[in-house]
Amino acid sequence: MQRKIGALRLGLTFAGCFLGAGYVSGQELWQYFGAFGTHGLLGLVLAIALLGGTGVLLLRLSARTGIEAMDALIVRADIPRLRTLVGVLTAALLFGVVCIMAAGIGALGSQMLGLPVWLGSAIVCVLIAAAAYFGIGGMVTVFTVAVPCMIVAALIIAGIRLHHTGLTAAAFAGGSTNPMLGSWVTSAVNYAAYNFFATVGILAPMTQHLKSRSTAGWGTLLGCVLALLACCRIGLILPAGLAHSPKMHKGYDLYSAAVPIGLVAFFLRAVLHRVLGGTLADGVGVGAGEGNWLVTNVFCIAVFVLAIVLGLSFGGSFQEYGKLLRDSGYNVDYGAKYGVGTGILNFGIYGLFILLYYNAIGANWNAATLGCVFCMVCCCFKGSHPGNVWPIMVGYVAASFATKGLCAALGTDFTTAINAQAIVIGLCFANGLSPVAGKYGWWAGVVFGVLHYALVTSVPFTHGGFLLYNGGFTAALICFLFIPVMEMFFKTRDEKAALRAKK
Repeated sequence: MQRKIGALRLGLTFAGCFLGAGYVSGQELWQYFGAFGTHGLLGLVLAIALLGGTGVLLLRLSARTGIEAMDALIVRADIPRLRTLVGVLTAALLFGVVCIMAAGIGALGSQMLGLPVWLGSAIVCVLIAAAAYFGIGGMVTVFTVAVPCMIVAALIIAGIRLHHTGLTAAAFAGGSTNPMLGSWVTSAVNYAAYNFFATVGILAPMTQHLKSRSTAGWGTLLGCVLALLACCRIGLILPAGLAHSPKMHKGYDLYSAAVPIGLVAFFLRAVLHRVLGGTLADGVGVGAGEGNWLVTNVFCIAVFVLAIVLGLSFGGSFQEYGKLLRDSGYNVDYGAKYGVGTGILNFGIYGLFILLYYNAIGANWNAATLGCVFCMVCCCFKGSHPGNVWPIMVGYVAASFATKGLCAALGTDFTTAINAQAIVIGLCFANGLSPVAGKYGWWAGVVFGVLHYALVTSVPFTHGGFLLYNGGFTAALICFLFIPVMEMFFKTRDEKAALRAKK
């Protein structure tokens, strides 16, 4: 591996060793800590402290001895039989973890998308094999990308759940029924002990690739802090904000989680850089390098065409899809309303529509653009479709041409072209405003698209780069400012139809 591993990548990798599928679903945290009520937080701190301590010791031991193999690191060389036994047991444990994770993903795919259980499990196994093929470098890269994604996914899932059920005092009552987890102390030790085996296999081979000796300590500490903050943020600060977020934007922003996350980022920026005297870069820029147009387009077309075929095979129909295209997208679940098959059909057609737009504007097909495509289609079940997103796209294009003309007239530099990377990413989250176009008409979508284009490159200065959810937060701010105006001075399409019916 050519690239040395710094403290940040080590921290993300270390956190990823025990922030797995159970963390995203919430079940693991609940079983080990949530079941003990408020004492569970102490257990969480203890568990992460134990993992952090053992992680540092492991890295130091591997660095001093030069040993990277798990069995050789755990057991001395003069006890070969015990080393073999530990190696076999460890391999069996890790194999069992992979099987459990694969089964969980398969069950989730079957439950949420109606896919065969074996298909979801097979996809996970293929991805694991691909990561393992590239060795430690591949594993570090996967964790560097996956851990932030898992945290965001957990926030979104928690927000949706809290929106429907709310937060009650009963959730903190506690009461574990697991005989193996008699108290929060034993639960914490148990959690740290079984997760330690995963850290050995990942961290030990990384020792020889660290930038410096201090990286081990700082990286492990960072991983512990990230895990603790992520859990506390989900369990303490964000649930309240996520539960009230829809009330703030009144359901007109599909990226509801961006509201509390953005406000927390604003708070962090204010405290760390204003109050404590830190400095920020002069500007916030986005650069993702060059990409491959042919590969990304062929891949996307294959995925979305397959989705159309799957949608039709799962009971979707173009007749029902026509009804979906006329839906406003406001507080709706397309899967429940029109059927899972029609929802998957929307995934495929909407994806091809997005692909067409990005090709039409001449976007650079790098990793960021590819990510934007799949981020946008994530809303295909909860409010977005080509019928209520095209006005927002038109607003972006119109605003770009208008800005270019104004810059030429004023003699200033034009930096926000429609295919600029920051604007490409901005449109990705502007689609969260699709219910506005669905409720008030295409003209409202165009106006809100213009507003989002105008603000999306300036909002980063409010949070100082502490928020990766910038476009979603921009959409939320627009809702705060202009949804009251829309409700006061304009009528929705349904209200207009009701008035026409009375006449």
